[in-house]
Amino acid sequence: MTDQEYRWLLPSAMADPDLPGDRGGGRRRRTARDWIVDIAAFLFAAGIGLLAADTAANVGNPDVVVFLDQLAGAAACCALWVRRRWPVGLAVALVVVSTMAPVAGGAMIVALFSLTVHRPFKTVAVVASASLAGALVQAALRPDPTTSFRASAIASLVIVLLVVGWGMFVRSRRQLVVSLRERARRAETEADLRAEQAQRLAREAIAREMHDVLAHRLTLLSVHAGALEFRPDAPPAEVARAAGVIRDSAHEALQDLRDVIGVLRAPAPVDGSGDDNRPQPTLATLDALVAESREAGMKVTLDHRIDRPAAVPAATGRNAYRIAQEGLTNARKHAPGAEVTVTVTGAPGDGLTIEVRNPAPGREVPAVPGSGQGLIGLTERATLAGGRFEHGFTPGGGFRVSAWLPWAP
Repeated sequence: MTDQEYRWLLPSAMADPDLPGDRGGGRRRRTARDWIVDIAAFLFAAGIGLLAADTAANVGNPDVVVFLDQLAGAAACCALWVRRRWPVGLAVALVVVSTMAPVAGGAMIVALFSLTVHRPFKTVAVVASASLAGALVQAALRPDPTTSFRASAIASLVIVLLVVGWGMFVRSRRQLVVSLRERARRAETEADLRAEQAQRLAREAIAREMHDVLAHRLTLLSVHAGALEFRPDAPPAEVARAAGVIRDSAHEALQDLRDVIGVLRAPAPVDGSGDDNRPQPTLATLDALVAESREAGMKVTLDHRIDRPAAVPAATGRNAYRIAQEGLTNARKHAPGAEVTVTVTGAPGDGLTIEVRNPAPGREVPAVPGSGQGLIGLTERATLAGGRFEHGFTPGGGFRVSAWLPWAP
């Protein structure tokens, strides 16, 4: 059921929660439940008034007094239709009227109950004390011959306590429902925020993966295309080799891009079984990365001191691979022709250390476009993995990137 379907079952104060609360001046439209309750309250007050009028007529009161009592009782019952709008003023007025006219006693009880439901206890306590005092004054001024003053006082006290207690129970139940509704709304809002944050983090992770995957390929394309541009007189064999590298790198970059976009488009399964489609290099594929760089013309020395690369945790190996890939990419861009050394050391419990070092270039290097976010991304990657990342120039003018990643025993 939706809110509109069960709205008629709720009081107007709960069916329209967006309107001002108990102290507000917002006017609420009665629901079907309000009409039923108001009619029942009117009939209850009228029934109590008829009983009081019959008692007043049988004890020998003058006809004028009986008529005025009936007129005051009828007015009090009709005034109950505005009890939701002015609960305090109506309750105070009916306390005064019921003190002189017992026929208005039923209306006063209904007004006191409505006041207890819609107003804080401090206000209710004052009005309830006034109504009890009024009942004692009425018992003294217009006593019932069949009931003693003491019995009337006790009965008035019990009635007032019952009405106030019942009203407080209803008020607490309504406040509980409103608080639960507000808590549910906050929970929905927080869930939406968490979902939005998760989507943002996923987009950032995909963007980082795209940078790591494509930067290596595109830099290779840029370097070889620049070589062809600056050496138009190169031997045909060298031109053919560079063109082949460009073609192969372009195909591989497109394939990597398709893989990443496929992950972006495909819905992520709950059990994580779809992770196999994402490009997931490990430390065992580091040899292939170095071989690819050598085929592209780089001088790379690999010092791999891990006996069993497959034993390295997948996440640690993937991060190490990305760090080496970015280091080789930077070396190719900023120090072409220089010999690059890649060192991998570590053991379970001691962590995994990977270092990419290159000397200063032997000649002036033309500017190669780049995003400028590679080292920042590596720092973030190592930090998120619980490790450390360092980079900077060496004393001879070269450059060094080094990372330590945790490797659980």
